Amino acid sequence: MSFPLDIVRSAYDAFAKRDVARIFALFSPDIVIVQSEELPWGGVYRGHDGARHFFAKLTAHLNSTLEFERFITSGDHVTAIGWTCGNVIRSGAHYRVPIAHVWKVSGEVVTEVRFFIDNPTMLAVLDIPQSQNA
Repeated sequence: MSFPLDIVRSAYDAFAKRDVARIFALFSPDIVIVQSEELPWGGVYRGHDGARHFFAKLTAHLNSTLEFERFITSGDHVTAIGWTCGNVIRSGAHYRVPIAHVWKVSGEVVTEVRFFIDNPTMLAVLDIPQSQNA
């Protein structure tokens, strides 16, 4: 498996199976994860410890699955376009929100991933005013 798209698809498969060991095997020890700071789990996270912190914050707020419409590959980058769907932990509110994830792959591992979500829609589902930063 040497193509960036294969690595990214393997990461999503590991996420779906909640296979933490496989996820971290696909992540560089120096991985950088970026999510908009408007969201309660947003920020810049570095390394495996940072990734654990990011996913812990995310899963404390959402029970989610991902649906993809397409993948766009460009060199060592892969952009996944689709939806995040699930329930808000606190309220039980259901959501289906558009997403784009931009992955950077070096060799056999993910070195960076930027998670983009429709912030206004997600904040509304979370019942957080847009002007309030989490």
